[in-house]
Amino acid sequence: MAERSGRPKKAKRFYDYSLLAAIIFLCVFGLVIVYSSSSYSAEIKIGDPLYYFKRQGMILAGSFVGMLVVSKMDYHKYAKLAILAYIAAVVLMLLTNFTSLGIEHNGQKRWFGTESLSFQPAEFVKISIILTLSALISKIGRKIDTWRGLLLAIVLALPPFVLVAMNNLSSGIIIAGICFLICFVGSKNKGIYIFGIAFVFAVAFIFVQFGEKMVEMGILEGYQLARIRVWQNPEAYPQDGGWQVLQGLYAIGSGGLFGRGLGQSIQKLGFIPEAMNDMVFSIICEELGLFGALCVILLFLFMIWRFMVIANNAPDLLGALIVVGVMAHISIQVILNVAVVTNTIPNTGISLPFISYGGTSVMFLMAEMGMVLGVSNRITLEQ
Repeated sequence: MAERSGRPKKAKRFYDYSLLAAIIFLCVFGLVIVYSSSSYSAEIKIGDPLYYFKRQGMILAGSFVGMLVVSKMDYHKYAKLAILAYIAAVVLMLLTNFTSLGIEHNGQKRWFGTESLSFQPAEFVKISIILTLSALISKIGRKIDTWRGLLLAIVLALPPFVLVAMNNLSSGIIIAGICFLICFVGSKNKGIYIFGIAFVFAVAFIFVQFGEKMVEMGILEGYQLARIRVWQNPEAYPQDGGWQVLQGLYAIGSGGLFGRGLGQSIQKLGFIPEAMNDMVFSIICEELGLFGALCVILLFLFMIWRFMVIANNAPDLLGALIVVGVMAHISIQVILNVAVVTNTIPNTGISLPFISYGGTSVMFLMAEMGMVLGVSNRITLEQ
């Protein structure tokens, strides 16, 4: 019997359901922790213990649908809009920093819009810089190994970095880390990047050791020096800058191995400022103990491993660099948050991805996850 001729079979594409499962688990866990850490303050301030939980849940549900839509899109199409996203990000930061459209909280302009409807442009800057640098390096190829190519990348990254770092140093550090890792992976000449890491550590050491001189020279602000002093000895500033750090450490210490139990935190009852935001990891430690904290960290490590698998198997350099940029964002932000809460580095406001309360962060994080899943969906499986 003759073989039937027909159209060639369509190549089967991969979709990383393991990463999707990790995202879902982190989001659901984040909602539980947001409720646990915010119910008391919501009851006191608003009269509804579910207020923050419901807001976060609605934004998360919409963002999850958006993530699935983005994951089915061809990333080459929206990468063509990278330069427009870059320009929009810079314009938004200029408007936030230098016009009345920027909303000031605690002395820093980090929000754009109105009091009733606002978002943090720094989160949009992160996703725009991932797309822009990935598109640039995939276009110039090996030219990134030349001084001219590297200078082009630096000039491109510098304006958004400066505009963000003016009022949000932690987000500025994350943007710098994203740019560094994308360029590092896209380049074969690793020596200059290793030198760059050594230079950053040397500068940090100088700031810590000679902070007062840096303030006198106008290089370092007084409040930044105060944060360094609090970091070095938080017990000396129990009622000032050291309060948040000390309360967070008390929460971590009181959690022990298995914690007080979900919902049983004492420190969230008005002792820890920003319990549902920057300091949420300390609540996890107090309620779920060292075991729960390690489980959360292991889940983030699993997520980073899936990023590496997708990047290594991406169909082209553009897809690989997009995934590397998202991986840099998530990993650096997790490291900074945990380091701040445990007083490993000076205190700076930074949220824990997927878990801390915050609508803007959730929306753009889910968009980034959609991009990564989209790259995974372009990986062709062998027949």
